[in-house]
Amino acid sequence: MKKLVEAFRNIITTPDLRNRCLFTLMILAVYRLGAFITTPGINGELLLSLFQQNRNSVLGIVDLFSGGNLRRLSIFALGIMPYITAAIILELMVVVWPYLERLQKEGELGRKKITQYTRYLTIILSIFQSLAIAVTLQHTNYSGQMLVYHPGIRFILMTVLTLTTGSAFIMWLGEQISDRGIGNGMSLIIFAGIVVGLPHAVEDLWQMTTSGQWGAYAPIAIVTLLVLMIAVVAFIVFVERGQRRIPVQYAKRVMGRKVMGGQMTYLPLRVNSGGVIPPIFASSLLTFPQTVALVLQKKSPFFDAFARTLAWGEPLYTLIYVLLIIFFAFFYVGIIFNPTELADNMRKYGGFIPGIRPGRNTSEHINRVLTRLTFVGGLYLALVCVLPEWMISGIHLQHLPLIGSWINDHFWRFVLEGLNVNFYFGGTSLLIVVGVAMDTVQQLEAQLVMRNYEGFTRRGRLRGRGA
Repeated sequence: MKKLVEAFRNIITTPDLRNRCLFTLMILAVYRLGAFITTPGINGELLLSLFQQNRNSVLGIVDLFSGGNLRRLSIFALGIMPYITAAIILELMVVVWPYLERLQKEGELGRKKITQYTRYLTIILSIFQSLAIAVTLQHTNYSGQMLVYHPGIRFILMTVLTLTTGSAFIMWLGEQISDRGIGNGMSLIIFAGIVVGLPHAVEDLWQMTTSGQWGAYAPIAIVTLLVLMIAVVAFIVFVERGQRRIPVQYAKRVMGRKVMGGQMTYLPLRVNSGGVIPPIFASSLLTFPQTVALVLQKKSPFFDAFARTLAWGEPLYTLIYVLLIIFFAFFYVGIIFNPTELADNMRKYGGFIPGIRPGRNTSEHINRVLTRLTFVGGLYLALVCVLPEWMISGIHLQHLPLIGSWINDHFWRFVLEGLNVNFYFGGTSLLIVVGVAMDTVQQLEAQLVMRNYEGFTRRGRLRGRGA
């Protein structure tokens, strides 16, 4: 505790670091202020009731990442999701489009160009998403009342302009934090949007306890829930800091009168190299059918049935979600790691792995280790993402064909229906919160160490996600 207090005192007394922290907090405050400026022409109370009824559906998932902006339809209703989607699309395009691949290899100039393309694509996606929201809202009624006071082309144009401008402004805020503040701006905006739901989640939990919804077992359920949440967070921190260190020996080289090399070092391979990217990719793909079904408004019976099969908590949704997470874990690691290039660079500088011949054998060894680590990391991500969602809504195994009725009669209800715990930390959001917190603390510690101060930890340095 003394070391922690000393680190905070060093942050406050260092002008540059203090200004960076205050600037970050100020930008996040501006972001939260915009959450209470609503889009004109909307029946806010009716829209809020609609989201309360569908909080365990795709609406609740999208609203979570917008920090509650979508259920109010504020000017920041689209949140950071258009930027994330644009970044995902360009990450995938790098693999299949040689022009983007060349840009990525050009260093800082190429990355700036890709960032510029990401901004343009963000604006285009924001226009399409805001247009879909405006058209859907003006054709939606809830409890016999229309959500839009005065539907028409003027409402559509106003909504598109408002939401697209809000999305562009959020993107600018995130870039300002990355350039002049502490931490990754986009990640911190998502982090802020998720964390603001914590007080409401605690209030919901308290109401469930006092209303007797869990009966006589309420104290045991509360304690079990708290222990499980702490255990999951600890497990995430443990795995996110986990590495497989491959020993690398560098041969001695004589350059003039100096003897270079001869030392032993390590090649660190993270257990979860992809960070939160695989769950975000998987969630984005699985919310697409639900979004289309919401826009169509029951005009296609076949697509409605398909969307219900892929609804949150359904067995097919859970199975595809797990498979997509594992697939994208391998896909993303395949993009950011090139074992052949790594082995060639190692051989170029006289490095080798003890017991492994340089060149092709080294590449195959690294690829073998990386494949095993990625599979374990994918299973870890799938477990962390599915467990909280099971606690919220359960896994509806009773909807399976042929054996569904037998499962419904013999399985525990809390397995099929969950614990109905409406806390806001689902699997992906839990990874984001813990990962962003670790990254931010890591950057603060790096700033302190750079200024010859002690960091937050006594043994070693805190490692963030690095993804």
